Amino acid sequence: MSDDTYKSSKGVFKELLDEIGKVIVGQHEAIEHILIAILCNSHALVESNPGLAKTLTISTISKALDLKFNRIQCTPDLMPSDITGTYIIEDIGGKKQYRFEPGPVFANIVLADEINRASPKTQSALLEAMQEKQVTIGNKTYLLDKPFFILATQNPIEMEGTYPLPEAQLDRFLLKILMDYPTFEDENEIVNRYTKNITPSVKQVVSKNEVLELQKLTRDVPVAEDIKKRAIKIVTSTRTKGEHIEYGASPRASIGIILAAKARALMRGRNYVSTEDIDTMAYPVLRHRVILTFESERKGMTTDQVISDILKNVK
Repeated sequence: MSDDTYKSSKGVFKELLDEIGKVIVGQHEAIEHILIAILCNSHALVESNPGLAKTLTISTISKALDLKFNRIQCTPDLMPSDITGTYIIEDIGGKKQYRFEPGPVFANIVLADEINRASPKTQSALLEAMQEKQVTIGNKTYLLDKPFFILATQNPIEMEGTYPLPEAQLDRFLLKILMDYPTFEDENEIVNRYTKNITPSVKQVVSKNEVLELQKLTRDVPVAEDIKKRAIKIVTSTRTKGEHIEYGASPRASIGIILAAKARALMRGRNYVSTEDIDTMAYPVLRHRVILTFESERKGMTTDQVISDILKNVK
């Protein structure tokens, strides 16, 4: 792939981020990480307090990418068929016939809002869609449209009555993204924009087919052998029983760091992966895959602090 191809991709992503910025103020890192997950043909988990524009962010991204968007509000009484769809009986010419009515999972971008409020049975209904990009109802399988991306959100407060995602399902999310409160300047701009009659909107920047091409281009970004080995050393370091880590990350994390680093390099118009790409993406790739010991949690340590220590020690 020529250098010009990568340089032109930088311009595409700049235009895309500028367009998204017409609606979303700040949250640059979260937006970039969501786009990285889409480029890697994977899924992302977002954790933040209420009111930080998670729904608005993902719906804005879907408009800028010309992708169909659906939102699922997860509640304890949500059934698997409410997500995947179900067969309904129709009376056609005096005969009863079954017709499949697709659920909200049949979209390009699906927001599963507060996924930990859904029951484990309903959460597992998303597993096949996430991994196989298909849905099986009865004895028939329906392929999902490409690209397919699930953004699931969790609220770190009000954990009563929730069903924490099991580690096996967490592992299927490429990234765990943390969204923080805006700065004073950003919040001032938010108030200015959203207290007027004119609501900000975005136009399409990238088409669906271009998204698919960018996904292919992401995997074509070269990575040097020493950079690749650093990523693998970071992941294998999490499996060494230490004073802070109870369980480490699987090989899926090694694949995830390399892919996410490739996507980050592509967004910056580079035809190579840097050490900075690896170290930056190690946090969102590992923070939901590393299980801390009880003693570390009791002391108030965070997964990001442990990952930071690992990055400093890996040569």
